[in-house]
Amino acid sequence: MIKLGKKKVIGRQEIVDFPNLGLLNIPAKIDTGAFTSSIHCEDVSEIDIDGERFVKFTLLDPEQTQYHKKEFVLPIHNEKLIKNSFGMVEQRFVISTFIRLFEEDIHLEITLADRSLMEYPVLLGRKLLKKRYIVDVSRTNQSLKERLKIA
Repeated sequence: MIKLGKKKVIGRQEIVDFPNLGLLNIPAKIDTGAFTSSIHCEDVSEIDIDGERFVKFTLLDPEQTQYHKKEFVLPIHNEKLIKNSFGMVEQRFVISTFIRLFEEDIHLEITLADRSLMEYPVLLGRKLLKKRYIVDVSRTNQSLKERLKIA
């Protein structure tokens, strides 16, 4: 693994895990043009549990091998107005979870989005990348390569 100062070099695409969500080996696009990270989900709805706001959703879609049909109910961490890749502004729920990159679990605030028309179910934006990674667009899967080297 190449390091520049304390920053690790990450590729334009990575394979990531979301251990708290039971998702492993998920392809993610690294996007320095996006501030916020997002993950594909379906059947999103807000629900009330004892006066608290929660969001109910299913991650990924049936065409993806990692899809496991599990329905999640998590606290709404925040809501954000996001300009999507088509230039349209949309309101999205934000959840709080962890992502595993380079064998490190990192706290992540991630928006729930319909990414069904996108190649990658996960997009990692600048908020996660800042102060941690330098993006080398000529590389891919640096985290996975590091994991395989360790094993």
